[in-house]
Amino acid sequence: ISGVNTIDVRGRVQMNLLDFGALGRARRAQSAARASQADAVSAAEQAAALAATAYLRVQRADAQLAARLADSVLADSLLLIARDQLAAGVGVALDVTRAEAQVATVRAQLIAARNERNRTRLDLLRALGLPLDAPVQLSDSLSTLPVADTLPSEAAAMERARRSRPDLRAAEAQLAAAQQSVHAVKSERLPSISAFGDEGWIGINMSHLLNTYTWGVQLSIPIFDGLRREGRIEEQQALVRELSVRRRDLQQQVAIQVRAALLDLASAREQLDAARERLRLTQQEVAQAQDRFRTGVAGNADVITASFDLNNARTLLVDALTAYHSARVALAQAEGAVTELP
Repeated sequence: ISGVNTIDVRGRVQMNLLDFGALGRARRAQSAARASQADAVSAAEQAAALAATAYLRVQRADAQLAARLADSVLADSLLLIARDQLAAGVGVALDVTRAEAQVATVRAQLIAARNERNRTRLDLLRALGLPLDAPVQLSDSLSTLPVADTLPSEAAAMERARRSRPDLRAAEAQLAAAQQSVHAVKSERLPSISAFGDEGWIGINMSHLLNTYTWGVQLSIPIFDGLRREGRIEEQQALVRELSVRRRDLQQQVAIQVRAALLDLASAREQLDAARERLRLTQQEVAQAQDRFRTGVAGNADVITASFDLNNARTLLVDALTAYHSARVALAQAEGAVTELP
């Protein structure tokens, strides 16, 4: 028996018309894409929180430096008064010595404040990813940042966190992707419908080719795959349970973060009012002590003591402002809205 040489040239096209498994896999991919986008937003929120914290540290350092400069001006003025009174014969050398010691103390604090200011600027540049020699010019100061008279309600903060937290959205999308995976594997048990067709030419030589074609609709019914599909379903269901536990834990963690931030914000607001009142009283105390010292009724010991109290009051006010605005950043981070901070 001898073979027959033939020429067969053809093309074939096949398309799925209905495939529930492929549809489930596509939906799973969409959920996974949403989870990835939420992860990217979450990373941006974390970076914004770090930058906001670094920015607050710079503002605190600037406020501390301004306070120490004010202390330095007061100390210099007290030293000038003590020297004038000594020269006029109405003062004592002890007052001058006390004033000089106060000037030296404030100068040391001023040096430390300048160093802290420079260090916090380096940290801010690093947090922003800028060159370390880039100039830094703050658009506002710690004292000009908004201070609200009322606090947000816990219910509103919790609702905003549930709506805005990117990590919560990522957890929801990951869970949805896992659930879609289970559905996609189960859908592979269902029949699928596809269409096919081919067309070509066949013959014994190129000059005598006959046109041939085939087309049709195919129904495929999966029967048995060695239980591999059931194993994949169990695996995905275990992943769904794990992601459900993670989401529930994250929801509880978010609730704790929001409530803790609200508590810190309320406490910091009260401390800020107390610090402002203390600063007002110590300024009044210094003014009264200065008047007594100028008129020669008393030495400068009372002024020195009052100036120390004023130094502490200014520091406490700066710390209270920093704590308040840090609590604002923490609340915004808990709500997933750091980038929306005014």
